[in-house]
Amino acid sequence: MNKHFNANRALIRSINRTLVLNAIKNHGPISRTDIVKLTGLSPASLSNISAELIESGLVFEKESGESSGGRKPVYLALNPHGGFVIGIKLAEKQISATLTDLEATVICNKSREIHSKDSQKVLDDIAEVVQAIIDEQNVESDKLLGIGLGLAGIINNHEGTLLYSPFFGWHDLPIGEILESKLGVPVYLDNDVNTLTITESLFGAGKGIENFLVVTVGRGIGLGIVIGGRIYHGYQGGAGEFGHTVCDENGPLCDCGKHGCLETFVADPALINAANAVLQDPVSNVDEMIGLAEQGHKEIEAIFVNAGKKLGQGIANLINLFNPKLIIVSGEGVRSGDLLFKPMKETIDKYSIQCLGKGTEILIDKWEDFAWARGAASLVLQELFKLPIKASE
Repeated sequence: MNKHFNANRALIRSINRTLVLNAIKNHGPISRTDIVKLTGLSPASLSNISAELIESGLVFEKESGESSGGRKPVYLALNPHGGFVIGIKLAEKQISATLTDLEATVICNKSREIHSKDSQKVLDDIAEVVQAIIDEQNVESDKLLGIGLGLAGIINNHEGTLLYSPFFGWHDLPIGEILESKLGVPVYLDNDVNTLTITESLFGAGKGIENFLVVTVGRGIGLGIVIGGRIYHGYQGGAGEFGHTVCDENGPLCDCGKHGCLETFVADPALINAANAVLQDPVSNVDEMIGLAEQGHKEIEAIFVNAGKKLGQGIANLINLFNPKLIIVSGEGVRSGDLLFKPMKETIDKYSIQCLGKGTEILIDKWEDFAWARGAASLVLQELFKLPIKASE
């Protein structure tokens, strides 16, 4: 009985602490009186919790500039430098890392190329990048609150386990556990498109929008789903595998083992393969294809048009399924511009239900690796400010 009582008591205190921290984050600088009104806590409980937060460095006291006479009222505010987090975007050939404060303000960025697909070597590289940032920025060990990591694949974000990586070929890898043992801080994982979607939700075009989608085009085709203001992960964390929706069962073989996935028509490797099938002098990247198309190479233009139409059909299906207010298209593929997106938009108009298609804004957004890393850093911040309801399960 005492064990359960103590557990419930600890949970309640943790919930109350998070309520106070969120009140200060969202409304600060704020007086203790107003925090009591917002949270419903007793003044005595608030006094204890605020003292704990001040001692930890997460919160500080500041005097108001106004006074009706006598002592100026004291307000509580979030201390942006009371803690730091590191976000990492793991791509096929590069690690991109970002150090932020508690307000997700970027302090520094760091990147490193990787030349191996061996999981232990890559995780060692990640740990070395993190340690380099800590050393260069003189981050105190007790001030680093955690690491957020985004990478392509199917991820159980609750357990910190990568179930499948299409680029590295990894299966059932407990990345969170391995990195935590190397770095000594909590590590949070999610699909990299979800981390970009978090960035859009907190700082970008999706800010304040309850229902929107992020489609990424590049090495693969990804999808981030926001429903009711929350990222939708699905049952096993695999929601959003838009690139593996089948467009043509007789189409090219995909890395996933099926034929005719959307990625086999639209992703960068598919475009390059299609180009080299018609060119005498092969190309090695999409930028070379863009150059040829801009010079009037009709067969290369046709490859972009076909890819744009396939992407447009897929996005029209998303509109009909989700009825989002906004769809943001991002990733390396945005460099293709109208070569890809003009036929995409025409096809969306053709195949989406008219009233739904006209009600959905399509936004082509610029791509940057460090934006994904900033979103990964926000995985840690979300945990810091999240109510710990599941602690009792």
